[in-house]
Amino acid sequence: MKHITLGILMTLGFSTCSVFAQGSTEIDKKYSKEVDRLYKSKKVKEAFSHIRSQMDETTADLITLTEVLAPPFMEDERGKVFAKMLEEAGVDSLWTDKVGNVIGLRKGTSGASGYVGVDAHLDVVFPQGTDVSVQKVGDTLKAPGIGDDTRGLAMLISMLKAMNKAEIKTEKDLLIVGTVGEEGLGDLRGMKYLFNESGLDIDSWIAIDGGSLGRISNAGLGSKRYKLLIKGQGGHSWGAFGLANPHHALGKAIDIFSKDAWAYTSGDIPKTSFNVGRIGGGTSVNSIPFESWMEVDMRAIDPKNLDEIEAIFKNSVEKAITQYNASGVRGEVDYELIKIGDRPSGELPASLPLIQRTMAATKLFGETPRLGRGSTNINIPVAKGIPAVCIGRGGQGGGAHSLHEWYLNDEEGDESIQLALLITLSEAGLDK
Repeated sequence: MKHITLGILMTLGFSTCSVFAQGSTEIDKKYSKEVDRLYKSKKVKEAFSHIRSQMDETTADLITLTEVLAPPFMEDERGKVFAKMLEEAGVDSLWTDKVGNVIGLRKGTSGASGYVGVDAHLDVVFPQGTDVSVQKVGDTLKAPGIGDDTRGLAMLISMLKAMNKAEIKTEKDLLIVGTVGEEGLGDLRGMKYLFNESGLDIDSWIAIDGGSLGRISNAGLGSKRYKLLIKGQGGHSWGAFGLANPHHALGKAIDIFSKDAWAYTSGDIPKTSFNVGRIGGGTSVNSIPFESWMEVDMRAIDPKNLDEIEAIFKNSVEKAITQYNASGVRGEVDYELIKIGDRPSGELPASLPLIQRTMAATKLFGETPRLGRGSTNINIPVAKGIPAVCIGRGGQGGGAHSLHEWYLNDEEGDESIQLALLITLSEAGLDK
């Protein structure tokens, strides 16, 4: 069956990591002082030096990981490579959980319960068969997935190596994690398992994803995704003319939903969006299809609006199928709605210690903290009220989610690893 991409986007704002949340970026002096002391400590400075000196190793790790393709639900091989890197860099224990998350535990000294987690996601958006060979053009690396989020995985390995070389001990236990299922239909399954089923007592979470330094997500952009499947008898385009046609019914569903949803999103409400991303079905140009389908993405800042746009979608489909079957066609079509994605919304206050520390650390690197909202791994802890932030991977890059994705490591690239380490240590506590 041939898949067709339909570029219909009706939106008042959409993004994965770049929609800015509300919230003051004012930093409490006590957190500025705390992070500044940490930044100036001898062991942290030594770790920063190791991060700079192992840049070539980090680039080699990035290339190795990039060239192991990892679509959602097929992250196993990359997970094995990442696990080997964690083991060689040095963790106290290492395991792959039930859904495929690769977890390295670095024990703290306090014996206190509750983990601090730091992660990057293993999966990329590209399907099996995609050529992920890394091409070097000067200092620029080109390959699908090299930035999003393979660079984040390489950063975790660099952080771990630097902590061990500098003999840094944290007060709290650290979980260093390569998560599965962040992209697309993966639907944050790795994080859902960690926070809902794993039994791990997680106090706070730091995700590495997205772009430049200074970008800090403290809020989750919720989304609901559905596949609408419409079925009919099917037949010859001439001999069975007049028979109910699933494609025609699908067209009516798109038309009614687009009108009703556009009227809703154009109102005085927080940003809400809807998108028909893919359609498909049929066997030939001269056949009435027996099946037609589309995939729909809806997003909203406010959980209430997300529920309401979902209700509009369901009502629109019901209305469209009822009207089509009553239009005089012979026979009728029926339909099925299959939920293929559900990411919760939520927002954490900027006053939380983790967010304060993240902003203070960001400022020490000469960047202006920018609080934002995204559809990332932190959606899950944020919706549960667990402190979490998503930070950028630094460097220069472009073409994310495309075959011409590229990444260039520059001074900001090393600083992004140092920043991630500083935030992690400020949250976990540096053992003196």
